[in-house]
Amino acid sequence: MLQRLVELALVSWRWLGTDPNDVSFNVYRAGTLVNPTPITGSTNYFHSGAPAQADYTVRAIVNGVEQADSVHAIQFRTGYKDVPITPPAGGTTPDGVAYTYEANDASVGDLDGDGQLDFVLKWQPTNAKDNSQSGYTGNTIVDGIKLDGTRLWRIHLGRNIRSGAHYTQFQVYDYDGDGKAEVAMKTADGTTDGRGTVIGTSSADYRNSSGYVLSGPEYLTMFNGQTGAAMGTVDYVPARGTVSSWGDSYGNRVDRFLAGTAYLDGSRPSLIMARGYYTRTVIAAWDWRGGAFTRRWTFDTNSSTNSGKGYDGQGNHQLSVADVDGDGKDEIVYGSMAVDDNGNGLWTTKNGHGDAMHVGDLDPSRPGLEEFKVDEDSSKPASWMADAKTGAILWSTAADGDNGRGVSGDIWAGSAGAESWSSHADGVRNPQGTVVATRKPGSINFLSWWDGDPVRELLDDTHIDKYGTSSDTRLLTGSGVHSNNSTKATPSLSGDILGDWREEVVWPTTDNTALRIYSTPYETTTRITTLLHDTQYRTALAWQNTAYNQPPHPSFFIGNGMATAPRPTVYVP
Repeated sequence: MLQRLVELALVSWRWLGTDPNDVSFNVYRAGTLVNPTPITGSTNYFHSGAPAQADYTVRAIVNGVEQADSVHAIQFRTGYKDVPITPPAGGTTPDGVAYTYEANDASVGDLDGDGQLDFVLKWQPTNAKDNSQSGYTGNTIVDGIKLDGTRLWRIHLGRNIRSGAHYTQFQVYDYDGDGKAEVAMKTADGTTDGRGTVIGTSSADYRNSSGYVLSGPEYLTMFNGQTGAAMGTVDYVPARGTVSSWGDSYGNRVDRFLAGTAYLDGSRPSLIMARGYYTRTVIAAWDWRGGAFTRRWTFDTNSSTNSGKGYDGQGNHQLSVADVDGDGKDEIVYGSMAVDDNGNGLWTTKNGHGDAMHVGDLDPSRPGLEEFKVDEDSSKPASWMADAKTGAILWSTAADGDNGRGVSGDIWAGSAGAESWSSHADGVRNPQGTVVATRKPGSINFLSWWDGDPVRELLDDTHIDKYGTSSDTRLLTGSGVHSNNSTKATPSLSGDILGDWREEVVWPTTDNTALRIYSTPYETTTRITTLLHDTQYRTALAWQNTAYNQPPHPSFFIGNGMATAPRPTVYVP
């Protein structure tokens, strides 16, 4: 990847999990070596005096032998890269409301097996609804797009999938190990795949007069990432059953869906699809092998095994996936409770539903992972941190109504470990819950490793800031772009998708004709394996689009005073 800065060029590349620990690198411009000695301490290089059209490649040095050229660097000559996209045509709903389309959440995966990440983009109509809002919506549309803007396919989910943040959670991952990512989504009668084939009955219309879809079959479909073809469809688990059994009778809580991807056996990814979090919760784990779905397990808070144990009503508007008990297999952290890799309940804090959560090595001074979460129950702690292995509360803040926003990450070098803050709790707290700074950051949203140090920056709306105890410092303001999801003000995607371990941010342009990728212009002396090869981080990129989007966290601590980053174990076919 190449970032152009006047007469300087910042070239960055990935340190792969399959590379040797002692690998070094040479950088070439148009076939000419530009670094005086092999690069060992980082995976980026500032080249001064670079001409405007400089073209770069990188060669790894393994056991003293220089390897072949990398692919040519992706160019960010204007400070960003635009991926062209084409909005679908708008329309009018049965109640006479006209709508157009906006580019919304995105994910990444190698859809065609060429070794490069591609985008999967959700198009949302301008009349999309929260579940609490009645009314018809336009249809949700999903595109597969290469980095050069080539559209591989377009999937129309149809009239029987309502549009909004809680309805369509799409997962992009290589579930069968064939080197190409698949795309999984909830579908219904009238969904049209990327080849024009209709799932179920094309003429079916299950919308009621309030625009809700509370009857008719519900499906789970695995789509081919290269062609968009539906490869397998099964009944969605769980079925909606009696609408009121999920917490209300008008169609709000019954259609609260979450999705993720997890390495439940420690080596291969499984698909996680879930329904419900205010009362009943059901989580289904699926394997996609040999062109077919197999259900691995189902966790149901209403089952005889789980009923009465405090697992119900604990879900968030998102989930996290992590190996919280250190057995090499992923667990599902579902808000205030966790489900083990085998589908058994692992723990519950009984603190209830909330709007934001973070799971990672937030306190590097203690073993294992932690969860920081905010709650909206006025009788429960407004925020808390727990041992992610046991659910034991490490610290909490007093109840204070609906604490709707909360973040945890190492944003300040002045205090060890992650800092945590939220809407309804005072100050910035260290991993022990002590207030270490009275001024909270100017945002409570996303995080991004953006500049050259390992301390993380603040990502909110269309800008990135660096926290300071007296004020935040603006590092980037996106030009001609918009954020998504109303007041949530999230990007289409944020994460390490190109170049070294720092994170890119992807916003749609204001006219929705491009996905604009921004990447850091700052040099770093920190060398970390690409975060794509940390499975907790990689699966976090997969679930990032789920409902109320949250930033990804790796399985290890990145921040001030960090230990040498661990090297992942990567299996390749």
